Amino acid sequence: MKLAFWKKNSGKNAAKAKKSKTREWIDALVFAVVAATLIRMFFIEAYTIPTPSMEKSLMVGDFLFVSKMSYGARTPMTPLAFPLVHNKMPLIGTKSYSEWPQWSYNRLPGFGDIERGDVVVFNYPMEDDKPVDKRENYIKRCVGIAGDTLSLKNQVLYINGQMVDFPERSQRRYLVKTDGTGFSQRLLDKLDITEGGMLNDQGDFLLHLTPKNTEAIREAGNIKDISPMLDSAGQFVEDIFPYNKHYPWNIDNYGPIVIPKKGMTVTLDTNSIDLYRRIISIYEGHQLEMQGNTILIDGKPANSYTFAMNYYWMMGDNRHNSLDSRYWGFVPEDHIVGKAVFVWMSWNTNGNLLNKIRWDRIFRFIH
Repeated sequence: MKLAFWKKNSGKNAAKAKKSKTREWIDALVFAVVAATLIRMFFIEAYTIPTPSMEKSLMVGDFLFVSKMSYGARTPMTPLAFPLVHNKMPLIGTKSYSEWPQWSYNRLPGFGDIERGDVVVFNYPMEDDKPVDKRENYIKRCVGIAGDTLSLKNQVLYINGQMVDFPERSQRRYLVKTDGTGFSQRLLDKLDITEGGMLNDQGDFLLHLTPKNTEAIREAGNIKDISPMLDSAGQFVEDIFPYNKHYPWNIDNYGPIVIPKKGMTVTLDTNSIDLYRRIISIYEGHQLEMQGNTILIDGKPANSYTFAMNYYWMMGDNRHNSLDSRYWGFVPEDHIVGKAVFVWMSWNTNGNLLNKIRWDRIFRFIH
């Protein structure tokens, strides 16, 4: 009887052992997905640079790591989502998340606060049709923090009345006049000049240049003049925030504007309301109405407003080829994703077979 019992159960044990092997693979896969999701959510995440708005500080094709711990990881606001993707399913392109439920904004303690000059990844504020944490990721330099007064005068940035130096590798737009002979492709490749082109047959060029490239171009023998191309002070551009002729601002001459800080109170009138309209109605969720010259917040007349969050001002280092706060205004603190810390790989899509990889950019820390 004992022998028969042993034989009878040995088959079950073998089946269990076989099933356990399959389960081992499933358990390992589940563990890997969960671990990767937690690392991506709370510690560090990989990103790529798709556009030239940060050239030449960050370049198209740079692969970088973004620290979630620097400012404190934001807890999930859209908890039901497919793991390891942002807002679209791979290949099919459908939505990768459920809009229900939505959790309120919270952030874990971090190593510090956002500082002026940090390169920051954040959710694009203007995508009102998506949950905050599923809006597209943008990367810019934070040039102004909550409470700062910011202005631009002939491209030069001022924070609280103090001039701020241009980032070392930033680009600006220049009118370059030559004697008509132009530039060789070899020279443009050597200086890594990738934006701009000829304006006319007289040898005038519009080029986006770093400070270093500006000096190098001056040494070319055919240069007659190099000068910044500026929008004039007082020139109103209708697609520049806050889209109101009372604020005749443009990308080169802007402000002064005060960046809202949590607890700060501002006076509201028919002009200043355009500065804070999105903050009140979209970012902080109040009902905002205008009845003639009367401002109604949540149905009550209001001539002032106190901010519930901190806000930031983001700009691209490629000052004349960047969609940034000059176009859409303030970035709320609940849109902040993390701090860009270093480039681990850089791929030059326009390079030849021998220089597809930008070796000088690998493992470069972001300043």
